[in-house]
This record gives sequence, structure tokens and C-alpha cells, in this order.
Amino acid sequence: MTDSQTSSLGTVKQEKRRLVRALSGDCLTPPPVWLMRQAGRYLPEYQKLRAQAANFLDFCFTPDLALEATLQPIRRYGLDAAILFSDIMVVPYGLGQKVWFAEGEGPRLSALESERDLAGLTLESLPAALAPVYQVLPQIRAALPDEVALIGFAGAPWTLACYMIEGGASKDFSKAKRWAFDAPESFGKLSDLLVEATVRHLSAQIEAGAEVVQVFDSWAGVLPAEELRRWSLEPLREITRRLKAAHPEVPVILFPRAAGLGYQAFAEESGADGLSLDSMVPLDWARQSLQPHIVVQGNLDPALLLAREQVLEARVRKILDTLGRGPFVFNLGHGVVPATAPDKVACLIETVRSWTP
Repeated sequence: MTDSQTSSLGTVKQEKRRLVRALSGDCLTPPPVWLMRQAGRYLPEYQKLRAQAANFLDFCFTPDLALEATLQPIRRYGLDAAILFSDIMVVPYGLGQKVWFAEGEGPRLSALESERDLAGLTLESLPAALAPVYQVLPQIRAALPDEVALIGFAGAPWTLACYMIEGGASKDFSKAKRWAFDAPESFGKLSDLLVEATVRHLSAQIEAGAEVVQVFDSWAGVLPAEELRRWSLEPLREITRRLKAAHPEVPVILFPRAAGLGYQAFAEESGADGLSLDSMVPLDWARQSLQPHIVVQGNLDPALLLAREQVLEARVRKILDTLGRGPFVFNLGHGVVPATAPDKVACLIETVRSWTP
């Protein structure tokens, strides 16, 4: 179905924002487009804004700065969606774990070492600690053009647990995996806590104005198949179920990065509306095995934004030619990298917008 065609649900459906329509199953030509990490260091205006905050958490928790960061790529590119400027680490922070950002090193946390450390985490502290996040959402919605959707987000329980146990990023997340392997009942208590925290965090974003939510399981791909189901799919399915029960009109997108063949179970069993694909997912397989079950989103390699324009345009068109005739949202397979030239993002957007089947 193209934009010029009338939806079977009539004018009410037509009035929905394009991203929401696509996630409800409408096949739009061209498809909606937004980018993970579309607000970030590659934009010169972001660099100037970032200099106004003493540290990254202060940046996220200052509503005026978060508002401006969210709006910058919308002003520059006219994307179909704005995603709240925040970070997945706000949930561990809100639970009471010490979180800070070392310049050039990413997030750092006071690592959880055993089940005893879970006693220091509490759900009751979330609303007050994360109030600035919820405060800015109505301001963003009021400032956005009518046609632009507002996306809220959170990290998935497995990915958050990885950071919380390792104390930051890791090459292999061996400490988190060892805990999950050796003491699954104990690890399950942390996972259950994070499911509850994620549901509360996303629900608060929805109540404040988010119209779509995405859950990022950035480290799903480090899990073997059995544990991928237990610690990624099952918690994400529970989060989706509870969000759908409370907010049935709000689409949910899941991003179990590097899940490989495991993507199929997410497509068939998660209950989500959309499935974001990393760049390793073969396009033909996604069309045949995933798209019949769920709206797919993705999956351009962010490094292609560093390539020559002709190369970038050809790869964008290949993705569109393969997936664009079905229910689809154009995006990257991960976030925009800092070395990206803003003009390359403009080229990408123009290529998507000019595409026809």
C-alpha cells in the first residue's frame, strides 16, 4: 500500500504518523526512515551543545539540553521520527547503582559481584531519579512537527545486566555469562528486577508522550542459543506483553543485536510490532523468514556512511528493493558512528525518499 492509497481502517489510520502506520503493518512507499544514534557526535551542532554540560549524565538529565539534542537531527534532515535523547544507563542509575561516564571510555558502573549486591538496588528510587527524562518528553512532542513520531527507549535486561556486572563495556562479558551459567536462579532475580524497571521506565515515557518504544538488547549476540532464549527473548517477550496490556496502541520495537538465526524466534514469538535487524542479517532471509511475521527495521551498515556516495546509494537501494515492498522501516544496523559526515546522512535520507518499487 502506498501513501496515496486508502487504508482499510479509513481516515483515522491515515492520520497516524508514518512510523506508527508502518509498525501497524502498512506498506508505505517510501518507507519511514529514522536512524539509531541520529543525535550525536557527528553533528557539529551537537558538539557545541554537549560542551554546555559537565558530564554525559548531566547532559541527559538537563531537559533543555536533551530537548535540543533530540530536535537537532529533525531540523537538519526531516526524519520520520525523533528518539528521546537519553541513555540506557539511566535505569541502573535510577535503581541506585553508581554510574558515571569516563571521557572516551563509555559508561562505568560500580560492578555487582554477587546476589548480595542486589539488595542495594530499589525500584522505588526510579521515578524521582529519572524525573528529568519524563519531564522533557512533553516538551519534545510539543516542539516536533505533527508528522514526526516520538520514540522512547530502554536497554534490555540482559544488556543492562552485562554492564551492571562487568562495571562497563567488555570484550566478552564473561563475568555476566558466568553468573548466568553458574547461578541461573540468582541471575534470574536481577533479570526480573530489570524487567520490572524497564516496564516502569517505558510506561512512564509513554505516559509522558512517547508514541513508539524500542528496547535495545545490544549484547544479545554474546549468548548461546539456549541462553539467548532464556535471558533475551523471554524477558523481552514479558516486557512487550506488559506494555501491550497497559498501552495497546503503542508499537514496540525490539533490537536483539547479533541474534543471528535467533531473530526468527523473536519475529514469531515476542509479540512485538517491529524487529530491528543488525547489518549481518541477510536481506533475502529477512524477507522470507522474518517479514511475514513482523515489521522489520534496518539494516544498513553504519560504516557505509563513510563510503563514497555511489556505494552508499547502491546499498540503500538494495535494502529497499529487497525489503521495501513489505512492512518495513529504514534504519541502520547499529548507530551512526562519530566519523560520519553530515552530508552522507542527507544523501541516505534523499535516497530513501526518492525510492520507488
